[in-house]
Amino acid sequence: MSDFSEELIRSKTEDDQEESSVFSGTGMSFPWLQKYIGTVATGGKKEKDFAQTTNACLSFIQEALLKHRWQKAAEFMHSYFQILEDSDSHKRQAAPEISLQHALYLLHHGMLEDANRNLSHAETWRYGEKSSSQEVLINLIQAYKGLLQYYTWSKKKMKLSTLDEDDYAYNTASQNMLNHSWKTSVNLCALIQTPGVWDPFVKSYVEMLEFYGDQDGAREVLTNYAYDEKFPSNPNAHIYLYNFLKREKAPREKLISVLKILYQIVPSHKLMLEFHRLLRKSEKEDHHKLGLEVLFGVLDFAGCTKNITAWKYLGKYLRQTLVGNHLAWVQEEWNSRKNWWPSFHFSSFWAKSNWKEDKALACEKALVAGILLGKGCRYFRFISKQDDQVLRKKIKRIKKSVKKHSIVNPGL
Repeated sequence: MSDFSEELIRSKTEDDQEESSVFSGTGMSFPWLQKYIGTVATGGKKEKDFAQTTNACLSFIQEALLKHRWQKAAEFMHSYFQILEDSDSHKRQAAPEISLQHALYLLHHGMLEDANRNLSHAETWRYGEKSSSQEVLINLIQAYKGLLQYYTWSKKKMKLSTLDEDDYAYNTASQNMLNHSWKTSVNLCALIQTPGVWDPFVKSYVEMLEFYGDQDGAREVLTNYAYDEKFPSNPNAHIYLYNFLKREKAPREKLISVLKILYQIVPSHKLMLEFHRLLRKSEKEDHHKLGLEVLFGVLDFAGCTKNITAWKYLGKYLRQTLVGNHLAWVQEEWNSRKNWWPSFHFSSFWAKSNWKEDKALACEKALVAGILLGKGCRYFRFISKQDDQVLRKKIKRIKKSVKKHSIVNPGL
Protein backbone atom coordinates (compact mmCIF):
# COMPACT_ATOMS: atom_id res chain seq x y z
CA MET A 1 0.00 0.00 0.00
CA SER A 2 1.27 3.50 -0.85
CA ASP A 3 2.25 6.02 1.82
CA PHE A 4 -0.62 8.23 0.67
CA SER A 5 -3.12 5.36 1.10
CA GLU A 6 -1.81 4.52 4.57
CA GLU A 7 -2.07 8.17 5.60
CA LEU A 8 -5.65 8.38 4.41
CA ILE A 9 -6.71 5.24 6.26
CA ARG A 10 -4.85 6.19 9.44
CA SER A 11 -6.40 9.67 9.44
CA LYS A 12 -9.82 8.20 8.87
CA THR A 13 -9.44 5.82 11.82
CA GLU A 14 -8.33 8.62 14.13
CA ASP A 15 -11.23 10.84 13.14
CA ASP A 16 -13.96 8.18 13.31
CA GLN A 17 -14.71 8.56 17.01
CA GLU A 18 -14.53 12.34 17.03
CA GLU A 19 -16.73 12.87 13.96
CA SER A 20 -19.09 9.87 14.14
CA SER A 21 -22.10 12.10 14.67
CA VAL A 22 -21.62 13.64 11.24
CA PHE A 23 -22.46 10.37 9.49
CA SER A 24 -25.18 9.09 11.82
CA GLY A 25 -28.86 9.86 12.34
CA THR A 26 -30.48 11.94 9.63
CA GLY A 27 -27.28 13.35 8.18
CA MET A 28 -26.90 13.73 4.43
CA SER A 29 -25.54 10.71 2.56
CA PHE A 30 -24.03 10.27 -0.90
CA PRO A 31 -24.87 6.75 -2.14
CA TRP A 32 -23.66 7.71 -5.62
CA LEU A 33 -20.14 7.83 -4.21
CA GLN A 34 -20.36 4.62 -2.25
CA LYS A 35 -21.70 2.46 -5.07
CA TYR A 36 -18.38 2.57 -6.89
CA ILE A 37 -16.63 1.17 -3.85
CA GLY A 38 -19.17 -1.61 -3.51
CA THR A 39 -18.16 -3.03 -6.89
CA VAL A 40 -14.49 -3.46 -6.01
CA ALA A 41 -13.40 -7.10 -5.94
CA THR A 42 -11.77 -8.29 -2.70
CA GLY A 43 -9.75 -11.15 -4.07
CA GLY A 44 -6.15 -10.17 -3.48
CA LYS A 45 -4.23 -7.63 -1.45
CA LYS A 46 -3.98 -5.10 -4.27
CA GLU A 47 -7.77 -4.94 -4.73
CA LYS A 48 -8.32 -4.72 -0.97
CA ASP A 49 -5.83 -1.90 -0.69
CA PHE A 50 -7.50 -0.08 -3.55
CA ALA A 51 -10.93 -0.47 -1.94
CA GLN A 52 -9.64 0.76 1.43
CA THR A 53 -7.87 3.72 -0.13
CA THR A 54 -10.79 4.88 -2.26
CA ASN A 55 -13.25 4.24 0.59
CA ALA A 56 -11.24 6.45 2.91
CA CYS A 57 -10.89 9.15 0.27
CA LEU A 58 -14.61 9.19 -0.51
CA SER A 59 -15.42 9.37 3.19
CA PHE A 60 -13.24 12.46 3.47
CA ILE A 61 -15.00 14.00 0.46
CA GLN A 62 -18.36 13.29 2.06
CA GLU A 63 -17.30 14.73 5.39
CA ALA A 64 -15.93 17.89 3.78
CA LEU A 65 -19.14 18.44 1.79
CA LEU A 66 -21.28 17.96 4.89
CA LYS A 67 -19.23 20.62 6.71
CA HIS A 68 -19.24 22.97 3.69
CA ARG A 69 -15.45 22.80 3.56
CA TRP A 70 -15.40 23.26 -0.20
CA GLN A 71 -11.67 23.73 -0.61
CA LYS A 72 -10.94 20.57 1.37
CA ALA A 73 -13.54 18.64 -0.67
CA ALA A 74 -11.89 19.80 -3.89
CA GLU A 75 -8.50 18.65 -2.62
CA PHE A 76 -9.82 15.19 -1.81
CA MET A 77 -11.58 15.02 -5.19
CA HIS A 78 -8.21 15.71 -6.80
CA SER A 79 -6.66 12.97 -4.67
CA TYR A 80 -9.44 10.58 -5.66
CA PHE A 81 -8.83 11.19 -9.35
CA GLN A 82 -5.11 10.67 -8.79
CA ILE A 83 -5.82 7.28 -7.22
CA LEU A 84 -7.97 6.35 -10.19
CA GLU A 85 -5.24 7.49 -12.55
CA ASP A 86 -2.83 5.03 -10.96
CA SER A 87 -5.22 2.12 -10.38
CA ASP A 88 -8.16 0.15 -11.70
CA SER A 89 -9.37 0.86 -15.27
CA HIS A 90 -13.03 0.36 -14.42
CA LYS A 91 -12.83 3.04 -11.75
CA ARG A 92 -11.06 5.36 -14.11
CA GLN A 93 -13.93 5.07 -16.57
CA ALA A 94 -16.41 5.81 -13.77
CA ALA A 95 -14.62 9.02 -12.78
CA PRO A 96 -16.66 11.38 -15.03
CA GLU A 97 -19.92 10.21 -13.43
CA ILE A 98 -18.58 10.84 -9.94
CA SER A 99 -17.43 14.27 -11.02
CA LEU A 100 -20.86 14.96 -12.54
CA GLN A 101 -22.61 14.03 -9.31
CA HIS A 102 -20.31 16.34 -7.41
CA ALA A 103 -21.16 19.13 -9.85
CA LEU A 104 -24.88 18.51 -9.37
CA TYR A 105 -24.41 18.86 -5.64
CA LEU A 106 -22.66 22.19 -6.16
CA LEU A 107 -25.43 23.33 -8.52
CA HIS A 108 -28.06 22.42 -5.94
CA HIS A 109 -26.30 24.66 -3.44
CA GLY A 110 -25.94 27.57 -5.85
CA MET A 111 -22.17 27.26 -6.30
CA LEU A 112 -22.34 27.82 -10.05
CA GLU A 113 -18.73 28.75 -10.74
CA ASP A 114 -17.41 25.74 -8.82
CA ALA A 115 -19.90 23.50 -10.60
CA ASN A 116 -18.82 24.83 -13.99
CA ARG A 117 -15.16 24.16 -13.22
CA ASN A 118 -16.03 20.66 -12.07
CA LEU A 119 -18.00 19.99 -15.26
CA SER A 120 -15.15 21.27 -17.41
CA HIS A 121 -12.80 18.90 -15.62
CA ALA A 122 -15.18 15.97 -16.12
CA GLU A 123 -15.73 16.88 -19.77
CA THR A 124 -12.03 16.51 -20.59
CA TRP A 125 -11.60 13.23 -18.71
CA ARG A 126 -10.60 10.44 -21.05
CA TYR A 127 -9.43 6.90 -20.45
CA GLY A 128 -8.96 4.24 -23.07
CA GLU A 129 -11.38 3.71 -25.94
CA LYS A 130 -14.57 5.69 -25.43
CA SER A 131 -17.62 3.44 -25.03
CA SER A 132 -21.20 4.37 -25.99
CA SER A 133 -22.13 4.78 -22.32
CA GLN A 134 -19.15 7.09 -21.80
CA GLU A 135 -20.24 9.13 -24.80
CA VAL A 136 -23.74 9.63 -23.36
CA LEU A 137 -22.20 10.61 -20.04
CA ILE A 138 -19.93 13.17 -21.68
CA ASN A 139 -22.96 14.53 -23.58
CA LEU A 140 -24.79 14.84 -20.27
CA ILE A 141 -21.86 16.67 -18.70
CA GLN A 142 -21.71 19.05 -21.64
CA ALA A 143 -25.48 19.57 -21.43
CA TYR A 144 -25.23 20.60 -17.78
CA LYS A 145 -22.57 23.05 -18.84
CA GLY A 146 -25.11 24.24 -21.38
CA LEU A 147 -27.69 24.77 -18.63
CA LEU A 148 -25.23 26.93 -16.73
CA GLN A 149 -24.60 28.91 -19.91
CA TYR A 150 -28.36 29.15 -20.47
CA TYR A 151 -28.73 30.62 -16.98
CA THR A 152 -26.20 33.32 -17.87
CA TRP A 153 -27.96 33.86 -21.21
CA SER A 154 -31.31 34.28 -19.41
CA LYS A 155 -29.86 36.97 -17.16
CA LYS A 156 -28.48 38.77 -20.20
CA LYS A 157 -31.88 38.46 -21.85
CA MET A 158 -33.58 40.11 -18.87
CA LYS A 159 -31.04 42.92 -18.92
CA LEU A 160 -31.53 43.36 -22.67
CA SER A 161 -35.27 43.88 -22.15
CA THR A 162 -34.50 46.98 -20.06
CA LEU A 163 -32.40 48.63 -22.80
CA ASP A 164 -33.49 50.86 -25.65
CA GLU A 165 -33.12 49.09 -29.00
CA ASP A 166 -31.50 52.19 -30.49
CA ASP A 167 -28.91 52.31 -27.73
CA TYR A 168 -25.34 51.21 -28.49
CA ALA A 169 -25.39 49.14 -25.30
CA TYR A 170 -28.33 47.16 -26.72
CA ASN A 171 -26.36 46.03 -29.77
CA THR A 172 -23.38 45.06 -27.64
CA ALA A 173 -25.55 43.10 -25.19
CA SER A 174 -27.43 41.45 -28.07
CA GLN A 175 -24.20 40.27 -29.70
CA ASN A 176 -22.95 39.00 -26.35
CA MET A 177 -26.14 36.99 -25.95
CA LEU A 178 -25.82 35.55 -29.44
CA ASN A 179 -22.28 34.33 -28.74
CA HIS A 180 -23.44 32.78 -25.48
CA SER A 181 -26.42 31.05 -27.10
CA TRP A 182 -24.16 29.46 -29.72
CA LYS A 183 -22.03 27.86 -26.99
CA THR A 184 -25.14 26.73 -25.14
CA SER A 185 -26.68 25.20 -28.27
CA VAL A 186 -23.56 23.20 -29.00
CA ASN A 187 -23.57 21.77 -25.47
CA LEU A 188 -27.29 20.93 -25.44
CA CYS A 189 -27.78 19.66 -28.97
CA ALA A 190 -26.00 16.30 -28.70
CA LEU A 191 -27.82 15.24 -25.55
CA ILE A 192 -31.38 15.97 -26.66
CA GLN A 193 -30.86 13.82 -29.75
CA THR A 194 -30.10 10.86 -27.49
CA PRO A 195 -33.18 8.86 -26.33
CA GLY A 196 -34.11 9.87 -22.79
CA VAL A 197 -36.09 12.36 -20.70
CA TRP A 198 -34.33 15.71 -21.04
CA ASP A 199 -37.06 18.21 -20.12
CA PRO A 200 -34.98 21.12 -18.73
CA PHE A 201 -32.46 20.86 -21.56
CA VAL A 202 -35.14 20.79 -24.25
CA LYS A 203 -37.03 23.73 -22.75
CA SER A 204 -33.87 25.83 -22.55
CA TYR A 205 -32.81 25.01 -26.10
CA VAL A 206 -36.26 25.72 -27.54
CA GLU A 207 -36.51 29.04 -25.70
CA MET A 208 -33.30 30.21 -27.35
CA LEU A 209 -34.38 28.98 -30.78
CA GLU A 210 -37.66 30.86 -30.46
CA PHE A 211 -35.94 33.99 -29.21
CA TYR A 212 -33.80 34.10 -32.35
CA GLY A 213 -36.77 33.38 -34.62
CA ASP A 214 -35.90 29.80 -35.55
CA GLN A 215 -39.47 28.52 -35.33
CA ASP A 216 -38.80 25.62 -37.68
CA GLY A 217 -35.86 24.47 -35.59
CA ALA A 218 -37.87 24.70 -32.36
CA ARG A 219 -40.79 22.80 -33.90
CA GLU A 220 -38.48 20.04 -35.15
CA VAL A 221 -36.85 19.61 -31.74
CA LEU A 222 -40.20 19.42 -29.94
CA THR A 223 -41.79 17.14 -32.53
CA ASN A 224 -38.91 14.67 -32.35
CA TYR A 225 -38.96 14.80 -28.56
CA ALA A 226 -42.68 13.99 -28.48
CA TYR A 227 -43.04 11.49 -31.32
CA ASP A 228 -39.71 9.71 -31.81
CA GLU A 229 -40.40 6.10 -30.79
CA LYS A 230 -36.87 5.70 -29.45
CA PHE A 231 -37.70 8.18 -26.66
CA PRO A 232 -39.61 7.00 -23.57
CA SER A 233 -43.23 8.03 -23.11
CA ASN A 234 -43.17 11.50 -21.56
CA PRO A 235 -46.28 13.68 -20.94
CA ASN A 236 -44.17 16.82 -20.76
CA ALA A 237 -42.94 16.31 -24.31
CA HIS A 238 -46.52 16.65 -25.59
CA ILE A 239 -47.24 19.58 -23.28
CA TYR A 240 -44.20 21.47 -24.60
CA LEU A 241 -45.22 20.77 -28.20
CA TYR A 242 -48.82 21.82 -27.56
CA ASN A 243 -47.81 25.10 -25.90
CA PHE A 244 -45.44 25.86 -28.76
CA LEU A 245 -48.12 25.18 -31.39
CA LYS A 246 -50.57 27.28 -29.43
CA ARG A 247 -48.12 30.18 -29.44
CA GLU A 248 -47.80 29.68 -33.19
CA LYS A 249 -51.60 29.81 -33.51
CA ALA A 250 -51.63 26.39 -35.16
CA PRO A 251 -54.92 25.02 -36.58
CA ARG A 252 -57.36 23.49 -34.11
CA GLU A 253 -56.98 20.04 -35.65
CA LYS A 254 -53.25 20.10 -34.96
CA LEU A 255 -53.77 21.11 -31.34
CA ILE A 256 -56.36 18.38 -30.90
CA SER A 257 -54.00 15.73 -32.29
CA VAL A 258 -51.33 16.64 -29.73
CA LEU A 259 -53.69 16.75 -26.75
CA LYS A 260 -55.29 13.48 -27.80
CA ILE A 261 -52.00 11.70 -27.07
CA LEU A 262 -51.62 13.54 -23.76
CA TYR A 263 -55.16 12.42 -22.87
CA GLN A 264 -54.15 8.80 -23.40
CA ILE A 265 -51.17 9.24 -21.07
CA VAL A 266 -52.59 11.55 -18.37
CA PRO A 267 -56.41 11.79 -18.64
CA SER A 268 -56.59 13.95 -15.51
CA HIS A 269 -54.15 16.63 -16.69
CA LYS A 270 -55.34 20.23 -16.30
CA LEU A 271 -55.08 20.71 -20.08
CA MET A 272 -57.93 18.24 -20.54
CA LEU A 273 -60.50 20.97 -19.93
CA GLU A 274 -58.86 22.97 -22.71
CA PHE A 275 -58.90 19.79 -24.79
CA HIS A 276 -62.64 19.50 -24.17
CA ARG A 277 -63.21 23.07 -25.36
CA LEU A 278 -61.31 22.39 -28.57
CA LEU A 279 -63.30 19.20 -29.19
CA ARG A 280 -66.56 21.00 -28.47
CA LYS A 281 -65.77 23.63 -31.12
CA SER A 282 -64.83 21.02 -33.73
CA GLU A 283 -67.19 20.23 -36.57
CA LYS A 284 -66.56 16.48 -36.32
CA GLU A 285 -69.12 14.37 -34.48
CA ASP A 286 -66.49 11.92 -33.20
CA HIS A 287 -64.77 14.88 -31.55
CA HIS A 288 -68.02 15.85 -29.84
CA LYS A 289 -68.35 12.32 -28.50
CA LEU A 290 -64.74 12.36 -27.31
CA GLY A 291 -65.42 15.69 -25.62
CA LEU A 292 -67.94 13.97 -23.34
CA GLU A 293 -65.57 11.10 -22.65
CA VAL A 294 -62.80 13.52 -21.67
CA LEU A 295 -64.97 15.22 -19.02
CA PHE A 296 -65.99 11.94 -17.46
CA GLY A 297 -62.34 10.86 -17.56
CA VAL A 298 -61.18 13.96 -15.68
CA LEU A 299 -63.73 13.44 -12.91
CA ASP A 300 -62.73 9.81 -12.47
CA PHE A 301 -59.74 11.02 -10.47
CA ALA A 302 -59.89 11.93 -6.79
CA GLY A 303 -57.73 15.00 -7.31
CA CYS A 304 -60.37 16.48 -9.63
CA THR A 305 -63.51 15.86 -7.58
CA LYS A 306 -63.73 19.51 -6.47
CA ASN A 307 -62.92 21.03 -9.85
CA ILE A 308 -65.96 23.26 -10.29
CA THR A 309 -65.09 24.03 -13.92
CA ALA A 310 -65.12 20.33 -14.82
CA TRP A 311 -68.54 19.85 -13.18
CA LYS A 312 -69.91 22.98 -14.84
CA TYR A 313 -68.68 21.78 -18.23
CA LEU A 314 -70.11 18.30 -17.67
CA GLY A 315 -73.54 19.56 -16.64
CA LYS A 316 -73.75 21.89 -19.63
CA TYR A 317 -72.42 19.28 -22.06
CA LEU A 318 -74.75 16.55 -20.79
CA ARG A 319 -77.75 18.77 -21.55
CA GLN A 320 -76.31 19.72 -24.94
CA THR A 321 -75.60 16.07 -25.81
CA LEU A 322 -79.07 14.92 -24.79
CA VAL A 323 -80.76 17.74 -26.69
CA GLY A 324 -78.73 16.62 -29.70
CA ASN A 325 -80.30 13.14 -29.41
CA HIS A 326 -77.13 11.38 -28.29
CA LEU A 327 -78.50 9.55 -25.27
CA ALA A 328 -76.39 6.52 -26.25
CA TRP A 329 -73.19 8.53 -25.74
CA VAL A 330 -74.19 9.40 -22.19
CA GLN A 331 -75.30 5.87 -21.41
CA GLU A 332 -72.03 4.46 -22.74
CA GLU A 333 -70.00 6.63 -20.36
CA TRP A 334 -72.37 6.14 -17.44
CA ASN A 335 -72.69 2.35 -17.67
CA SER A 336 -69.02 1.86 -16.75
CA ARG A 337 -69.35 4.23 -13.79
CA LYS A 338 -72.83 3.75 -12.34
CA ASN A 339 -71.58 1.20 -9.79
CA TRP A 340 -69.00 3.49 -8.22
CA TRP A 341 -69.65 7.15 -9.06
CA PRO A 342 -72.72 7.42 -6.75
CA SER A 343 -70.63 6.69 -3.64
CA PHE A 344 -67.53 8.39 -5.04
CA HIS A 345 -69.25 11.66 -5.92
CA PHE A 346 -72.93 11.71 -4.95
CA SER A 347 -73.33 10.37 -1.42
CA SER A 348 -75.18 12.21 1.39
CA PHE A 349 -71.82 12.85 3.02
CA TRP A 350 -70.48 14.64 -0.04
CA ALA A 351 -73.71 16.60 -0.45
CA LYS A 352 -73.43 18.03 3.08
CA SER A 353 -69.67 18.53 2.85
CA ASN A 354 -69.76 20.24 -0.55
CA TRP A 355 -72.65 22.48 0.47
CA LYS A 356 -70.79 23.57 3.58
CA GLU A 357 -67.49 24.23 1.82
CA ASP A 358 -68.53 25.45 -1.63
CA LYS A 359 -72.21 25.99 -2.46
CA ALA A 360 -71.47 26.80 -6.11
CA LEU A 361 -69.67 23.48 -6.53
CA ALA A 362 -72.51 21.66 -4.79
CA CYS A 363 -75.03 23.10 -7.24
CA GLU A 364 -73.00 22.10 -10.31
CA LYS A 365 -72.64 18.56 -8.97
CA ALA A 366 -76.34 18.39 -8.10
CA LEU A 367 -77.27 19.04 -11.73
CA VAL A 368 -75.01 16.22 -12.94
CA ALA A 369 -76.23 13.89 -10.19
CA GLY A 370 -79.85 14.56 -11.07
CA ILE A 371 -79.33 13.99 -14.80
CA LEU A 372 -77.46 10.71 -14.26
CA LEU A 373 -79.33 9.31 -11.24
CA GLY A 374 -82.70 11.03 -11.33
CA LYS A 375 -84.67 12.99 -8.72
CA GLY A 376 -84.27 10.21 -6.19
CA CYS A 377 -80.50 10.71 -5.94
CA ARG A 378 -79.47 11.56 -2.36
CA TYR A 379 -77.07 14.28 -3.48
CA PHE A 380 -79.67 15.98 -5.68
CA ARG A 381 -82.41 15.73 -3.01
CA PHE A 382 -80.24 17.30 -0.31
CA ILE A 383 -79.17 20.26 -2.47
CA SER A 384 -82.64 20.82 -3.94
CA LYS A 385 -84.12 21.18 -0.43
CA GLN A 386 -81.69 23.89 0.65
CA ASP A 387 -83.25 27.32 1.14
CA ASP A 388 -80.51 29.75 0.18
CA GLN A 389 -81.60 33.24 -0.78
CA VAL A 390 -78.68 33.80 -3.16
CA LEU A 391 -78.92 30.42 -4.89
CA ARG A 392 -82.69 29.98 -4.81
CA LYS A 393 -83.17 30.76 -8.51
CA LYS A 394 -80.23 28.61 -9.52
CA ILE A 395 -81.54 25.60 -7.57
CA LYS A 396 -84.95 26.11 -9.20
CA ARG A 397 -83.32 26.01 -12.67
CA ILE A 398 -81.42 22.84 -11.70
CA LYS A 399 -84.70 21.14 -10.74
CA LYS A 400 -86.23 22.02 -14.11
CA SER A 401 -83.17 20.76 -16.01
CA VAL A 402 -83.17 17.46 -14.13
CA LYS A 403 -86.89 16.98 -14.77
CA LYS A 404 -86.34 17.61 -18.47
CA HIS A 405 -83.04 15.83 -19.11
CA SER A 406 -82.58 13.03 -16.57
CA ILE A 407 -81.64 9.78 -18.30
CA VAL A 408 -83.45 7.83 -15.56
CA ASN A 409 -86.84 9.14 -16.65
CA PRO A 410 -86.28 10.43 -20.22
CA GLY A 411 -89.02 12.62 -21.60
CA LEU A 412 -90.48 13.70 -18.25
